[in-house]
Amino acid sequence: MLPSEKYFGKFEAVFLFYGAMPTGVTVSETGRIFICFPKWGDDVKFTVAEIVRGTLQPYPSLDTNVVSPSNITSSFISVQSVVADGNGTLWVLDTGAPNFSVPIKGGAKLAAVDLNSNTIRRVYTFPEDVVLPTTYLNDVRFDFRVGKAGYAYITDSSSRGPGAIIVVDLETGYAWRRLNGANSTSPDRFLLPKVEGKILMNRNKDGSTSPFRLASDGIAISPDGKMLYFCPLSSRHLYSISTEALRNRTIPDMNLQDHVKYWGEKGASDGMITDAKGNVYAGDYENNSIRKILPNGIMETIAHDPRILWPDTFSIGPDQYLYFIVNQLHRQARFHYGNDLRQKPYSLLRMKIDEPPAPTF
Repeated sequence: MLPSEKYFGKFEAVFLFYGAMPTGVTVSETGRIFICFPKWGDDVKFTVAEIVRGTLQPYPSLDTNVVSPSNITSSFISVQSVVADGNGTLWVLDTGAPNFSVPIKGGAKLAAVDLNSNTIRRVYTFPEDVVLPTTYLNDVRFDFRVGKAGYAYITDSSSRGPGAIIVVDLETGYAWRRLNGANSTSPDRFLLPKVEGKILMNRNKDGSTSPFRLASDGIAISPDGKMLYFCPLSSRHLYSISTEALRNRTIPDMNLQDHVKYWGEKGASDGMITDAKGNVYAGDYENNSIRKILPNGIMETIAHDPRILWPDTFSIGPDQYLYFIVNQLHRQARFHYGNDLRQKPYSLLRMKIDEPPAPTF
């Protein structure tokens, strides 16, 4: 028998999805699990759900997940990310951009849902100089130890415009773009991503092709809230910046690049998350792997398995498990001349890491 590639890392299935493709997962401080399904062409009956007794329930209600012109701001249109903050709130990041369209005015939003009453407490919308016609709101991290109500940091993973990190003052709702179009938030022009042994690129029904290029996507915040890690989706590089510099409006955006630290190659990642010790966990979608990056920069692979077909979003639960969505994103029809090669089920997996999530307050 010929030798073959070694696989390792112990994980288990938490939930299997036989309907629409999920992207986001988050586990609250009480162990509740929330999932989101952006509208990318699948039949999405609700874009935010909670897993309740082994079934998907629309969250916080079915009405909230039904869009009409009269409730664009207060309903969920196409949610890319859900994040439980560890303090009783589920944050819902709505792209307002089904099928990567131009964001619907007032539709791109960050909503705070009270987990005790299961009602929307506040909605943050963005002006046209923050959410551009090209913007795709991707992921968000929080720190409630600064300012009067804390700050949010959101990645814009645009495929046709500048990438950026959007900073939101959660007290006033005032938001602004940082590292707009900077190298660190932009796709790596020289990256040729390979998944399952094949080059990943846009392959259209008409036979035309183009490079797969998405800007800043993965984001993680240090346990003290002072450092923000981020990476473009179309890149193998990891960067960080001081959150104080991001919030400091007196630093011109062109000078902000001087505050960016380069950590080296970690593999091409979609989601990232930080534990309470400051370790960063990142997917490596090219190699069916999950990486752990220690605060000193040492990187190790903690899981490598052919079933990790595009590790998307990460969350760390109070049970000290790392939860992650595996959704075969690279097998979508847009990468294969209109042929959908995904095989259901998609999965929510978890592996024990013996660390709690990084605190936000």
